[in-house]
Amino acid sequence: MIAKGRDLRQGVADMTTPGLFEITARDPDSSARCGCLHTAHGCVQTPVFMPVGTQATVKSLTPEDVSGLGFEILLGNTYHLNERPGSDLVQRMGGLHRFMNWKGAILTDSGGFQVWSLAQLNKITEEGVTFKSHLDGSEQFMGPVESMRIQRELGSDIAMLFDECIPYPATPEYAAKAVDRTLRWAGVCKAQPRAQGQLQFGIVQGGAYAGLRARCASELVEIGFDGYAIGGVSVGEPDELILPGVEASVSHLPEDKARYLMGVGLLDQMLESIARGVDMFDCVLPTRIARNGSAVTRRGRFPVKNARWKEDPRPLEEGCSCYTCRNYSRAYLRHLINCGELLAYRLLSLHNLHCMQVVMAETREAIREGHFTAYRQEFLKNYRKIAEVD
Repeated sequence: MIAKGRDLRQGVADMTTPGLFEITARDPDSSARCGCLHTAHGCVQTPVFMPVGTQATVKSLTPEDVSGLGFEILLGNTYHLNERPGSDLVQRMGGLHRFMNWKGAILTDSGGFQVWSLAQLNKITEEGVTFKSHLDGSEQFMGPVESMRIQRELGSDIAMLFDECIPYPATPEYAAKAVDRTLRWAGVCKAQPRAQGQLQFGIVQGGAYAGLRARCASELVEIGFDGYAIGGVSVGEPDELILPGVEASVSHLPEDKARYLMGVGLLDQMLESIARGVDMFDCVLPTRIARNGSAVTRRGRFPVKNARWKEDPRPLEEGCSCYTCRNYSRAYLRHLINCGELLAYRLLSLHNLHCMQVVMAETREAIREGHFTAYRQEFLKNYRKIAEVD
């Protein structure tokens, strides 16, 4: 039996079988837990935030930057990497890890979200989706067979199943048909060959309908996968619907498998989801808002390009130990942003990802020490989506 509020790694035999999810500590007052997800490229400590490297790069940063911040896993995009440079080329270059010189684990999404989000979507059939390329408008096709082939050629550690992302709002009838198709595609995905050591994660869909999410989760578990993701949240629905979607999905997923909430990267939503038993997150937010001149902080995010920081000698975040905050002022960063200097994107991305990583490290420590609930409450008391920065 797993003890609560205690680190259980000591004395545990080294287990390196890819796919094994080892729960190492539990919070006594919530469903939060610490774990180790074993992959072909090492153990990933959870709860974890995964930086997004859509096109085999976390924008403006080197792989050494990302690993130096403490990240053990990042995300690559199946659709975009197949468009450029092509999964077959990546395979000939030795796989995605060697191609981009990343030593840690890689999760590749299925491409389903990108296909769903393209404005010129043509047709969904039982075999997959016909759509227009965002690059040249050429007709493209992707289905479960194609998605798993691309991910196999990329050689990622974790391959996501091809699913149908349900938009918000959606009628119950539309959502039910999408769930049925997602489940049928899950069976097709499981039957496909994998890269050596590659894991497969199923994706729970169901939109805003708890009953559909429960059915989708339960039937995915019956098929059996290495981990499970909660999809179709953060797709335009009001914030107040995100946590109910998490709850409706998590309660039907097995305890001994990693749980991944896709596309969520706001610190308050992550902490609330961890309290409900979620282990993994990804989002483009830290690097995207960096390119828009905004900083992620423990108190929320704020726009550095604001005129009030023109002569401010302070770091982005008081008390932050990242490279950016140790060396540069708000005034200098604002100057770079307003001049369109590329260094601004790099320095803000370094800070933003550092902030995400530190909060996840503190979260793991709080769970191990048995005071996660107090940590979460104190953090949320001071947090605003748009920070009130002095």
